[in-house]
Parts: sequence; C-alpha cells; structure tokens
Amino acid sequence: MDTKEKQIGAGYFKQHCLAIIDEVAQTHQPVLISKRGKPMAKLVPVAADEEIERHILERLRAGEGGMQVDEKTFLEPSSRIAGWSET
Repeated sequence: MDTKEKQIGAGYFKQHCLAIIDEVAQTHQPVLISKRGKPMAKLVPVAADEEIERHILERLRAGEGGMQVDEKTFLEPSSRIAGWSET
C-alpha cells in the first residue's frame, strides 16, 4: 500500500480546487497543499458517522485497542448504562 500523500502546490490547488475536492471525496486519499515547497494545509475526506463507527468496531474486533466491555454494552447509550432516566 502506498502511504505517500499526494502533494500539490497552492497555485495548482487554486486553479483546480473543485476537481481536487471531487478526487479526494472519491478516492478517500488526502492531498497535502504546499506553498513554495512548505506544507501549508491538508485536504482530507469527510467520513460519515456510520463509517467512523464501523471503522472503530472493525479495529476493536481485530484486537487493535482495549475494549473493556462487550460490544453490546459498548453500543448502548451511556445514560442507560449509568442508570439515568431519559426524560
């Protein structure tokens, strides 16, 4: 897997920003924006909440992290676990 980020100049980004935004959204690969060779900003894809939750659960299931409770309890609303009433 190629971990090197794509890097583009700020001038190029300015001229092609809409196409670059579409590319990042489609490929899910961030783009580093530089000015005179110095990194200035990074354009990253936005993940939906469901995608973030799925990614976290996949990593936990794979043993990448310390889960202190079972998955069902982990997914319960905190108010129920704490015994708070939902009013």
